[in-house]
Amino acid sequence: MEISRKLTEAAKAPPERFTGDAWMEWVGGTAHTEVRSVLFTPGARTAWHRHPGGQVLHVTGGAGLIQSRGGAREEIKAGDSVTAAPGEWHWHGAAPGAFLNHLAVSDGTTEWGEQVTDDEYQA
Repeated sequence: MEISRKLTEAAKAPPERFTGDAWMEWVGGTAHTEVRSVLFTPGARTAWHRHPGGQVLHVTGGAGLIQSRGGAREEIKAGDSVTAAPGEWHWHGAAPGAFLNHLAVSDGTTEWGEQVTDDEYQA
């Protein structure tokens, strides 16, 4: 068992994987998983991506949007948890005019795709 009591530095999310301003902070992980706290500014979002072992998001504050490829865009808010199946292409981010903070538990190395277009975001 390991208890981590040190603060980690938040890092700005890379622009090739995010639209808008988002900040990520590493929380912990194992050999195959990682846990990050992510803060999205209004309108910020990830690019399309997938995880070989899936991903669980737990919204800790604010309001956001999430969509699976081919699915409807859904609203998410504080207290919601979302599970993306292994290999499921999806994106997530803050709603217009709102901040979004979530914990992301990802299994395996993330595969990144194209940026989410403004039309996809606003659909």
